[in-house]
Amino acid sequence: MNRSELEAVAAAMVARDKGLLAADESTGTIKKRFDQIHVESTEEQRRTYRELLFTTPGIAQWISGVIMFDETIRQKTRDGVPFPQYLTKLGIVPGIKVDEGAKPLAQFPGETITEGLDGLRERLIDYHRLGARFAKWRAVIDIGEGIPSRFAIEANAHALARYAALCQEQDIVPIVEPEVLMDGAHTLERCEQVTDAVLSTVFDQLAAHRIYLEGMILKPNMVIAGKKSPVRSSPEQVATATIRCLKRHVPAAVPGIAFLSGGQTPAEATTHLSLMNRSKGLPWQLSFSYGRALQDAALAAWSGKSANFSAGQKEFHKWARLNGMARSGGFQPGMEQQAA
Repeated sequence: MNRSELEAVAAAMVARDKGLLAADESTGTIKKRFDQIHVESTEEQRRTYRELLFTTPGIAQWISGVIMFDETIRQKTRDGVPFPQYLTKLGIVPGIKVDEGAKPLAQFPGETITEGLDGLRERLIDYHRLGARFAKWRAVIDIGEGIPSRFAIEANAHALARYAALCQEQDIVPIVEPEVLMDGAHTLERCEQVTDAVLSTVFDQLAAHRIYLEGMILKPNMVIAGKKSPVRSSPEQVATATIRCLKRHVPAAVPGIAFLSGGQTPAEATTHLSLMNRSKGLPWQLSFSYGRALQDAALAAWSGKSANFSAGQKEFHKWARLNGMARSGGFQPGMEQQAA
């Protein structure tokens, strides 16, 4: 393990005014996105769409790294340049999703465990050869009646830590992503209670697995009421509760926290990030690692038509820039309407 290399990559991933683009949708997930715009999900269409994002002019000002899917990291631009090589030349760090998805946790109805540890060492060696310098593994924790169980939290935290150890062994920075879902009817207070338990357990396991904290990035959910909750959280409540939760559990040695958007609208995710970045004296960089919150408008503008390629890029650049502004607390609600 090369600690200085891990530190340098992690620092680049959470550089000021920048964040990560999560373009790691599985083939099944991106098909759902394409279905919404009535575009057939062929390998070439997926390649073209990823090229639209990666070749957007000026994007390196706001995007520090890109998480790719296995198919994508092996694809090339229309000029024949491998995507990882193209991104690296721009100063954008290439990354790779390595988990194989959340599957039902046996004997625990309604709960899941993320799979993909088998053969991971060999896959990481291959991904490093292809140019990946960081990886991502997502654990999913649902809130419902009687769940999450203590066991489900511990099992997912253990898997996250095993993954992180294998990454650092291969000089790949692990993004540790324990996501407490916002799908239910739970209150903000219940989300904070569960997120507390999850982060506490995750960092216990990371310590037990001897993870080098300076060479990792945390990708957590924000503390927010469930989508079906009758009581909505104000942006200020979300920002305050999230910061409070992170201060309790995330060591100062971790260089940065890159939030997932988790089903929030692009404007909500950007507003919450901006409010949190107005907090003083935080020990870590507060960044973003957004998928839909950066891509939704671009996908709709493109709609699979070559004539709309630049229109899609314009929308992606807009949301990348707005989130770059949120990194220093500079985004205000309504700016998305004014932005060109």
